[in-house]
Amino acid sequence: MTFMKKTLAASIAVAAASSLAVSTAQADMSDGEIRIGYLADMSGTYRDLAGPGGEAALEMAVEDFGGSVNGSPIVVFSADDRNSADVGANTVRGWIDQDNVDMVAGLVASSVSIAVTKVLEENNGLGIVSGSAASSITNEHCTPNHIHWVYDTYPLANGTAKAVVEQGGDSWFMLTADYAFGHALEADVTKVVEESGGEIVGGVRHPFPTNDFSSYILQAQGSGAKIIGLANAGADTVNAITTASQFGITQSGQQLAGLLIFLNDVHALGLEATQGLLLTTGWYWDMDEQSREWAQRYFDEVGRMPTMVQAGIYSSTMHYLKAVEAAGTDDPETVRAQMAEMPVEDFFARNGTIREDGRMIHDMYLAQVKTPEESTGEWDLYEILSTIPAEEAYRPLSESQCKLVQN
Repeated sequence: MTFMKKTLAASIAVAAASSLAVSTAQADMSDGEIRIGYLADMSGTYRDLAGPGGEAALEMAVEDFGGSVNGSPIVVFSADDRNSADVGANTVRGWIDQDNVDMVAGLVASSVSIAVTKVLEENNGLGIVSGSAASSITNEHCTPNHIHWVYDTYPLANGTAKAVVEQGGDSWFMLTADYAFGHALEADVTKVVEESGGEIVGGVRHPFPTNDFSSYILQAQGSGAKIIGLANAGADTVNAITTASQFGITQSGQQLAGLLIFLNDVHALGLEATQGLLLTTGWYWDMDEQSREWAQRYFDEVGRMPTMVQAGIYSSTMHYLKAVEAAGTDDPETVRAQMAEMPVEDFFARNGTIREDGRMIHDMYLAQVKTPEESTGEWDLYEILSTIPAEEAYRPLSESQCKLVQN
């Protein structure tokens, strides 16, 4: 709604009592619309993880909600952050200053998310991080202006590293992406491995993104470690696993631990290369009837099964819209408080709640990649081995460095 239209509406309200029929709720929506900006890597390393498929999930949520909240239409903007913190921050600054965007969704690369959430805090905006992994996003980088939805490095380390050490994988070499996410995952894995009785015997950090992993895999091979921990994601993980296969890593007795493996990665690599891999996931399309029903709808729309990030984008968008409806406003502070009051229980999250640090905690799952013989179809890739309860999965608030937490 333009300034001219707002002024005209105000004049009519003074002149005619009939205009008072305009609902208070709609009047509390800035610009008369709910404006959501979807920011993600749309063309690079994380394209298949979130990308256009994440935008499709967000638009499904908008459509399922009915396209409006309390009579105010929902408008979606989108942009490619190109995995650049500067591009992401500048895009969001423009959305806030020029387009009055109410909520920023998506947010994949952790470096981008940290930069964007600082912009949101400076401008009293609201963001929901669904794709990033760094646990620091709701730890030392927490703000009162964002929520972290799908997963982070803490449960990934707790689930996968703990299980691998318990199975005898007690010496590790860390192959780490050299930015915020990789550093956070490496730190969390190191802590879990050492607390579980194992040791980190070496490591190397690689630029993000990287195409040639030959020298890094050779260093890992030379370390003699039983486990090569891959603290990277997306195309970097795929390239690392492919290179390890070419160098005969598993044939020579070492094992890969993919600490952030997504459904699209396993699908791209194939079961022959990934079979037996242990991983921790926040969601899997075939875990129960609820998940299968939504995943089939998504598949019919997009042509591939959704990742946990894409499912989480739908879930977080729906929760946001329900909170806006309940609060009767799109004011960021009010909506975030409303979101935190409402439990999260849907096809994506079980036992979900939003903590004071902005972390949405929910049950996580330890899974194993199936063998080609076990799989019954193209997307039948995981077996869920166990559930990690929400309260056990995430960093305890007692260990938090978040400024919002009163320890």
